[in-house]
Amino acid sequence: MRGITRRRFLEDSMLAAAAAAGGVAVGRGAFAAEPRRARKAGPNDQLRIACIGFRGQGQNHIKAYLGMDDVTVATLCDVDSNLFANGVKMCEEKGKKVPKCEQDLRRVLDDESIDAVSIATPNHWHSLAAIWAMQAGKDVYVEKPISHNVWEGRRLVEVARQLDRICQCGTQCRSMRGMIEAIEYVHKGGIGKVSMAHGLCYRDRGSIGIAGGEQPIPPGIDYDLWLGPAPKVPLTRKQLHYDWHWFWAYGNGDLGNQGIHQMDIARWGLKKDRLADSVVCLGGRFGYKDDGETPNTQLTLLDYGDCQILFECRGLKTKQHKGAGVGVIFYGDEGYVVVPKYEGGAAFDLNGKVVKEFGGGGDHHRNFINAVYSRKHTDLTADCLEGHLSSALCHLGNISYRLGTDQPFDSANKAFGDNQEAHETFARIQEHLKDNAVPVDGLKYHVGPKLAFDVKAERFVGNEKANEMLTREYREPFVVPA
Repeated sequence: MRGITRRRFLEDSMLAAAAAAGGVAVGRGAFAAEPRRARKAGPNDQLRIACIGFRGQGQNHIKAYLGMDDVTVATLCDVDSNLFANGVKMCEEKGKKVPKCEQDLRRVLDDESIDAVSIATPNHWHSLAAIWAMQAGKDVYVEKPISHNVWEGRRLVEVARQLDRICQCGTQCRSMRGMIEAIEYVHKGGIGKVSMAHGLCYRDRGSIGIAGGEQPIPPGIDYDLWLGPAPKVPLTRKQLHYDWHWFWAYGNGDLGNQGIHQMDIARWGLKKDRLADSVVCLGGRFGYKDDGETPNTQLTLLDYGDCQILFECRGLKTKQHKGAGVGVIFYGDEGYVVVPKYEGGAAFDLNGKVVKEFGGGGDHHRNFINAVYSRKHTDLTADCLEGHLSSALCHLGNISYRLGTDQPFDSANKAFGDNQEAHETFARIQEHLKDNAVPVDGLKYHVGPKLAFDVKAERFVGNEKANEMLTREYREPFVVPA
């Protein structure tokens, strides 16, 4: 791990100041493009976009852009060349021109005819790919979480602002009409004073198995490019794809996978435009033995002083809580709001009676394209700054967890102090484990330390081990520029 030294902090501050004063040439090689001029969407105007990474979520990106009359999917890029045929087929079936196919995203960024890129790579590539793209003069839609660690997320935001780029985070709930209405209801005092947002990520993930040693790289895949900024190590899990979510070098567990959506909604509803003052996290990987490193059961408490975010992840089969499995519950002194789906939810009084419902979808990719034409990042529903803050909250929880120690379930739980909701949730987690035939008697869980956080400097207070985990050691030449 590489810590953020005082010297480096000062260098970053000087760069930011220099950029604000007169512009800074940043990036790899020639990547120091001038800010784009405002585009006017004429009747025959076509914005040329490249989709980078399209094995999973990236296919939804392609479909979204193929449905727009003023956008051309010009290039498809993935380290797995086996995907090209299906990507081309998707375009042909819509009657569109056959796109160029590239394995190396750097070739895409060198193409001056590309106006924007849409990124759906594994997490460890998100910030670097987005930063390189913006430095190459492209606007960016980048999937959630917008970063793999806190430091690179802040760098991404700085580059977007310095170079006047449009950068949208893939937290599409912010474009859903029903979700917008639900959050506005909370903001306008519909449930009174809100004290807590309880995020839920209940996803039955299952075991990824045990590989038992080094695995062959499937043909057609550039493994060095897949690794990118991560250490160059052999493949030691059964599946190169998907399983990366549960390894710290590439993913962020379910807190940063599915949970980032709900974390973003929680922070949005609480009207917090900064990170939390402190964090504590506990959990473990229960119910099976496999190669996965990240917890499948996790409880995080983020304290803002006047309110808290309590975030719960369950990776085993479970029942819903207050009608939500993947969602957020906002607790106010006059009622509560439950948003169990991306398109909205309902408000309840203190007796559990429905008082208002919210519903309606939206088009997050269209919002991005509209902002590219307007050249106003304020037109984005999920600007990269929002993505950074919500992603970083997930990273803070994981840092506390990873710095923790094992404790038996039957020992006194002091992690959450006097927070009653957190203790009650932890008790429900123990019952949940028992329901999945996981005996908690004699079982240990991982308990992280409570970490104080300086929200202005975006550094932990008095814990250098934690500060080292705000960034990573990048592998040349895949280095996020300071």
